[in-house]
Amino acid sequence: MSSVLSTSVLNRQFRTDARLDQEYLVLTTASGLIATLGLLANSTAVVIGAMLIAPWILPLRATAFAILRGNLPLVGRGLLTLSIGVLTTVAISALLGAVVALPVFGSEVLGRTAPNVLDLAIAIVAGAIATYAKVRVKAIGSLAGTAIAVALVPPVCVFGLLIAAGEWQMARGAGLLFAANLLGILSGALVMLGIARPELRQKLFTSKLGYISLLFTGLLLIPLSTSFLALTANARRQAALDRVEQDIAESLRKETITLGQDAELVGISIDWGQNPPLIRASVRVSKPNLPTPRQVADVQDFINSRQPYRYRLLVQRTSIDVIGPETPPNPESVVVSPETLAPREATPFVPSVPPLPEGKAPGTMGSDGQVRKQTPKPAPSAKETPEPQPPRAD
Repeated sequence: MSSVLSTSVLNRQFRTDARLDQEYLVLTTASGLIATLGLLANSTAVVIGAMLIAPWILPLRATAFAILRGNLPLVGRGLLTLSIGVLTTVAISALLGAVVALPVFGSEVLGRTAPNVLDLAIAIVAGAIATYAKVRVKAIGSLAGTAIAVALVPPVCVFGLLIAAGEWQMARGAGLLFAANLLGILSGALVMLGIARPELRQKLFTSKLGYISLLFTGLLLIPLSTSFLALTANARRQAALDRVEQDIAESLRKETITLGQDAELVGISIDWGQNPPLIRASVRVSKPNLPTPRQVADVQDFINSRQPYRYRLLVQRTSIDVIGPETPPNPESVVVSPETLAPREATPFVPSVPPLPEGKAPGTMGSDGQVRKQTPKPAPSAKETPEPQPPRAD
């Protein structure tokens, strides 16, 4: 059996994939319900399960094939099937969101409200691999992985949840993520069909609908690149702030007596939202009156002398009691070596049986499970000992 499907077989299969039938509606409804409930429960595993059963990649791949073939009826059928699935999922998620009415959403929802150019790149690769698994029989085993990568349903569910909550700004971000995934998958499918199918390669450069799809995908680079640049700038700023925090903590431990020797510095945190930035240092001390306010002020001056702008220092101290006996030093003749530090052989422990209390006698266990006291029999006295009788003579 050939691993490459013929054009007639592909045409027949893509027509079936673009059809709006009962199976498509059932899988769409199920994936929308599962994804929405998983988002509300903030469960990554449940959301992945919804991705596995979502059927939206079928009409999307059929649309890409129809664009290169110039089959406008099949393009319209595929887009109609996909649109009905999207509208159904939005309605399901909005209804569940209104019923549950969570006051705060988890990371699974919030993480899908700020897309960037990386999401578009993932969608392009996922669309290409999903299409390759369709035209190459041997690559069918990758369908489960591509179903997870082709994340179309979760952004739509997030869009419906945020609309129900009235969070229009974040809903626009979820809608932008869905558009990036949709156009990225479509563009990846177009490119892969042109590479994998020689009869479609020339049409990739002559199809007007293909150019339009790629053009819309390129236009998405503008907002997604802006978001990506903001993301990288925030990451660089956070890394710089973390380095400053680590440098201040290291200098306090090594170069100050107040927080480096007289106290144990547990950790510091810096509130960059205040002006000047507020440093909170947590220390453990054995003397409850240390550090003094004057010592804290001196440490603050030390920090400000090492930094380009001023900080405010607050010390949160925890008093602890140090308990331990005084131990004399080892003799100078004792040389510390691995042999001397090796543990001595432990003496075997032999348990001893405690003696019975005075006047107590050991007991015996009866057939009824009760312990009965044994009364010792007295030794016979001399008077009670019978004398031997001489033998009788007959």
